[in-house]
Amino acid sequence: MSDIHHPGRRSVFAAGAASAAALGASWLLTGCTGAVAAPVLPAAAKKGAPDRGGTLRIARPPASEAETLDPASALSAYEYLGALYNRLVRVDANGDLAPDLAESWEPDARARTWTFRIREGVTFHDGRRLTAADAAYTLRHILDKATASPQAAVLAPLIDPKTLRTPDEHTLVVPLKTPNAEFPSLLTHYNCYVVPDGSARSIGRTGIGTGPFKLESFAPAGPGRVTAYTDHWQGRPVLDAIAFYSVADMSARSNALLAGQVDLLSQTNLDFATARVVAASSRATVARVKNAQWYVLPMLTTEKPFTDVRVRQAMKLAYDPEHVVKVALQGAGTAGWDNPVPPSDPAHIAAHPAHDPEKARYLLKQAGHEGLTTDLYTSSYDPIFTPMALAYQDSARRAGIRIKVKTAAADSYYTQIWMKKPLMATYWYTGRPVDQLFTQVFRGGSSYNETAWSDKDFDALLDRARRETDDNRRRELYGEAQTFVVEKGGAMTPMFADRLVGLSRKVRGYAEHGFEFDYLGIGLKGA
Repeated sequence: MSDIHHPGRRSVFAAGAASAAALGASWLLTGCTGAVAAPVLPAAAKKGAPDRGGTLRIARPPASEAETLDPASALSAYEYLGALYNRLVRVDANGDLAPDLAESWEPDARARTWTFRIREGVTFHDGRRLTAADAAYTLRHILDKATASPQAAVLAPLIDPKTLRTPDEHTLVVPLKTPNAEFPSLLTHYNCYVVPDGSARSIGRTGIGTGPFKLESFAPAGPGRVTAYTDHWQGRPVLDAIAFYSVADMSARSNALLAGQVDLLSQTNLDFATARVVAASSRATVARVKNAQWYVLPMLTTEKPFTDVRVRQAMKLAYDPEHVVKVALQGAGTAGWDNPVPPSDPAHIAAHPAHDPEKARYLLKQAGHEGLTTDLYTSSYDPIFTPMALAYQDSARRAGIRIKVKTAAADSYYTQIWMKKPLMATYWYTGRPVDQLFTQVFRGGSSYNETAWSDKDFDALLDRARRETDDNRRRELYGEAQTFVVEKGGAMTPMFADRLVGLSRKVRGYAEHGFEFDYLGIGLKGA
């Protein structure tokens, strides 16, 4: 599942009473001042080679009962995608583009036409050979309005599906409407997993792909199972199978891990106190993924008072991101300073306005909103939301801003609150190439532009960056785009959080980049 949130009802995977009591004790640590000695959290997952075989049990959080195995869909069952499918291009652990089903790619001199060489000797789970026709069909499927893919908003301005060409079985030619030097990076998105030619009506049920696992069972918003695909082009995966369980509550997921009932908590960023309990347990531990989650306080720029850029600037200057990191993450993260591009990205610029509550007061007075009072919505959907909201509330008070933190129900948060309330808490996973990030989340008209911010000058700046074939100049333009977002946009980015992943002490080979891990190499010790 992606960080595009579509929660719904799921069954609860019961946990033992003893482990529930153990987790309950974790909340006692939240406000401690050193009286209780807490274990140091591990920096990464356990090292060493896994044994071949075994079944990895994954607990996943709420999702829509309309979820599907179609990777192009906004309701795709994210946890299954990396197991069942491959993309043309992927992002490696260093953040660089790497070959997947495309062995290579090259542009023409203007970056207007891109040619991809499709890997030979690859088969789908039903035995069909992969060809360029499948890659072309995948792009057409994403662009089809009936699919309603989130990635269509990114690709449609660039690709006319009628112009795609397959001069031979292993060559895909993609003419673009306008030059784009970053085009291959846009194909790394999780909606871009390759599906078989003509599979639109069935792919949501069959999950037929070229990935290391093939589908055994799948229930929307329920349990499922995938088994090793022995003819995978990269070789057989380490595991025999992966079982997915539906666990609606974060505490229940953590308790199931402590009880030894599951091996990995997918999409669950443990709060610091719970992570301490998990790390201290005999069955489980924590993998710490640096700056893996990007936390946001989006201001809806179509709703007053956030229609006024001075108010948006004041909201950003009013709080201290370092304070939010210290309080909400207990230091397990990095201050964002309202720049959504993570510090590890080569395009990241470090320059930012300083915390300045007095200037915030001045801007609010200019805008006619001196002594601003506003609601900030949060929920238990993610354990960091409320601590982040409270830390912002505390910090912004110095600028005379009164924040009323309101807690909404977790199971309806992303249908009733997100993109509907003027100010709320949310998060995304990092790992997006910079053009994908800006186009999907900040470009005017994007379906996932959660602040509804629209600026023609910003959009034109992105277009210039895409056309620029000089790498250094293109990086400079993306730097200008970051400054634009910081100074004028509606998204406050207090921090990048180290994601604290709960997993069994038996798990080996857990290496996460962005919001994905290596399904081929992960395994269990003592399987």
